[in-house]
Amino acid sequence: MSRIRRLNLSGHLYFTTHVTYQRLPILVENVDLFWRAEAEVRRLNGFESVAWSVLPYHLHLLIDPAGSDLSDSIKRIKLKFSGLYRSRYGLTSGRLWQYRFWDHVIRDEEDLYRHLDYIHYNAVKHGYAQSPGDWPHSSFAKFLELGYYPKEWGKANPVDTDEDFGE
Repeated sequence: MSRIRRLNLSGHLYFTTHVTYQRLPILVENVDLFWRAEAEVRRLNGFESVAWSVLPYHLHLLIDPAGSDLSDSIKRIKLKFSGLYRSRYGLTSGRLWQYRFWDHVIRDEEDLYRHLDYIHYNAVKHGYAQSPGDWPHSSFAKFLELGYYPKEWGKANPVDTDEDFGE
């Protein structure tokens, strides 16, 4: 398999999409393991998860690498999650993630807002929630509290998410 060369730009945010192997719906029921893995790698690598949405078979992260290597951080998170998952279920092997992940460098403020909206509307788009506030596995509540979104955002009017965001 060829090695993907990712653009590492200091001071930029990255939107990433990660999909489980064969779209296994294991993430929501094991979201605690994902956050344990993310926290451990974050302490070691120093990145920041700015926004997120975890769904059954995929997740989106908006990451500030903060000088760390994006690919290395993601690799470590997936390895740690996989180890924790296997330990929880008494497994000794088996793939849990697709080999690669989608990434996109946030280019400007408008691009940032589009990706934040996409992340926070994703559970509604996939039919897991009626509104973004109904989905507990996203950063929507954090952004709502910060005043970024009005309380009714995404309830009455669908959000346009027709662009390719790596799913």
